[in-house]
Amino acid sequence: MKAFAYLPDGTAGWVEKERPHPSGYDAVIRPLLVAPCTSDVHNVAIGCLQPNRVLGHEGLGEIVEVGDLVRDFRVGDVVVVPPVTPDWRTVPSQLGAHQHCAGLITGQKLSNSEDGLMAEYALIRDIDANAARIPDGVTLEGAVLAADMLNTGLYGAELAEVQPGDTVVVMGIGPVGLMAVAGARLRGAGRIIAIGSRPKCVELARLYGATDIVNYKEGDVERQVHLLTDKQGADCCICAGGGPEALGQAAAMVRWGGTVGNVNYFTTYGDLPLNNVRFGFGMGNKTIRGGECPGGRARMERLLRLLQYGRVDPTPLITHRFTGLDQVEDAFRLMEKKPPALVKTMVAL
Repeated sequence: MKAFAYLPDGTAGWVEKERPHPSGYDAVIRPLLVAPCTSDVHNVAIGCLQPNRVLGHEGLGEIVEVGDLVRDFRVGDVVVVPPVTPDWRTVPSQLGAHQHCAGLITGQKLSNSEDGLMAEYALIRDIDANAARIPDGVTLEGAVLAADMLNTGLYGAELAEVQPGDTVVVMGIGPVGLMAVAGARLRGAGRIIAIGSRPKCVELARLYGATDIVNYKEGDVERQVHLLTDKQGADCCICAGGGPEALGQAAAMVRWGGTVGNVNYFTTYGDLPLNNVRFGFGMGNKTIRGGECPGGRARMERLLRLLQYGRVDPTPLITHRFTGLDQVEDAFRLMEKKPPALVKTMVAL
């Protein structure tokens, strides 16, 4: 089969691989929609993958073959797969840490430790536990975006423990940050302060519920939030973008007793100002939580119900659409370049 993969020379490109075949609880799908992710771009850039590893962890497809122990799915079903497809038969999974089922961030197997979805065929482990049918009223594009972008953004709001009426800061309004804005609104936030500068992202942030926009190009974001909140700080902050300094900034922007939910990926944590008193916030018993988004069938079915019953529509995130497996590379390169009008790409195979 043809697949888009991480190459031995440290770049991304096309390879020919053997088509997978399932056994036991696994199944093979024929991908119908895939969305290149900035995580794919990042993994290629830092060279953390095995050579010829197929990229892609956002997508859905039609089941073409099932293992002999699969119970709930059959050939012909169209299913969406979350990026985290863990081994549920491990002690960490039983302890509630399925994202780290065999070590840190090992639950996200697709395109990391196992071949991903940017191919003619893809193997899905334990499909009864790791995939979901798409309910009536949910578009295929919406289902793909729910699997990772909505999943991760909402998880940021959960980690931050957003409560009804809270003032919430969302750092970074790329696709995950935009879904963090939507997630904060779903959880009842009163005021949502979104930090970003790109016009399209600002437009979408307001669509999803942002009440205020802070442009980091116009001055220190901590000071701007300090003044916007009458020098009190926000109740909580969702860190969904920025560099290694972002986590420290997030901690500085929340009030005493406030909470930071981090879904950003940092290779280094920079200077975390645990004793920052520049604006009187200090650490003040603040809580910082971070983690990989949840996976599995139950989580996916819950996310899809949010779309099914009109609570949120992630499809406005798609700014560029492509058709055909050959176009996966163009979509990936666009995610590398990040032109101003880009939010998210989608490829129909």
